Amino acid sequence: MKSLFQGKEIPVQVRWMVRRDFAQVLAIEEMSFEFPWTSQEFRQCLQQPNCLAMVAELDGHIVGFMVYETPKNKILVTNMAVNPEYHRHGIARQMVQKLVSKMISQQRHKIAVAIRETNLPALLCFRALGFKVATVLKNFYEEQNEDTYVLQYRLGKELVDPIYAPASRKEDIQKPLLVG
Repeated sequence: MKSLFQGKEIPVQVRWMVRRDFAQVLAIEEMSFEFPWTSQEFRQCLQQPNCLAMVAELDGHIVGFMVYETPKNKILVTNMAVNPEYHRHGIARQMVQKLVSKMISQQRHKIAVAIRETNLPALLCFRALGFKVATVLKNFYEEQNEDTYVLQYRLGKELVDPIYAPASRKEDIQKPLLVG
């Protein structure tokens, strides 16, 4: 569906996700991904002590969300989506800006996100936001014979070490939850 605002930035409020947002977040998840998270997967993730979720709200409606973890000195985006009707309106950029501001206030140094190779819109979006490829996880999704790109944004530093370093054995790699 084409939006009336194509190409124009729509300002949204990026805020913490609350229980009443859950149904709208699940609907966006279903619209956005070939293999969407289930409500149980969302709940399991959000019950972890270092897992947080934020939403992008416009006129009382949720138009995007992001789920992330905060281990040590970094932020790991585990799931992020924008309602397809609101793509290309700067909503993902506004959500990432919120993460960058959290990096600064919490003295974290990098944001990482893992994206399926077939999710070209997400790869291009994150690249446009200043993320760089840190590593490629070959054949990460064996069932689909698909690679995954791990992208990083580092605050004021050059990209040095990947968050998901290649392991010596396939079973040593812990599968991250992925955007797309």
